[in-house]
Amino acid sequence: MAGRVGVLALQGAFREHLRALDDVGLEGVEVRRAAELDGLDGLVIPGGESTTMSKLMESYGLEQPIRDLHDRGAPVFGTCAGMIMLDRKHLGVLDIECRRNAFGRQIRSFEADLRIPGVSGPPVRAVFIRAPWAEVCGEDVEVLAAVDGHPVAVRQGNVLAISFHPELAGETRLHELFLTSARSPDTGSRRSPS
Repeated sequence: MAGRVGVLALQGAFREHLRALDDVGLEGVEVRRAAELDGLDGLVIPGGESTTMSKLMESYGLEQPIRDLHDRGAPVFGTCAGMIMLDRKHLGVLDIECRRNAFGRQIRSFEADLRIPGVSGPPVRAVFIRAPWAEVCGEDVEVLAAVDGHPVAVRQGNVLAISFHPELAGETRLHELFLTSARSPDTGSRRSPS
């Protein structure tokens, strides 16, 4: 398992992700500049406001260095707005297209219990806040979980993306999954959860 994992710290719940990484025995590193990606074993892109996050990433020159980190085989994990940042229209490291605020505005926030392949024990408690979903998934994208038929957890190679906030529920098993799944590059073709 990887040791030093960056958390994009431009906005959003990056501190909660740093705590989750610490809870699973990893060194979390705040990332705000491209040079801070050097030597990392993985990267978490947390939730936040996707338009603001996109502008900040461009302003700080982070887009290509994140793509390069991904291309070197480091696992990348996006949650909520982080899922959007990974899609075809943004960083382009995940073959999906997201619908922003797909479940509605903040007043429509909700929680759900999800069974996710590779996560043992009880269902994952998923906190959805202005959450996206994957509107379109490429054929190499594996759908790990869905709500009302809409993909909310997907994986492709060394990239895991979810539309909810495990860090707000004290859930660390998905942080473990994103690191361990990167050790098995053949994650299979896209399939819907049963």
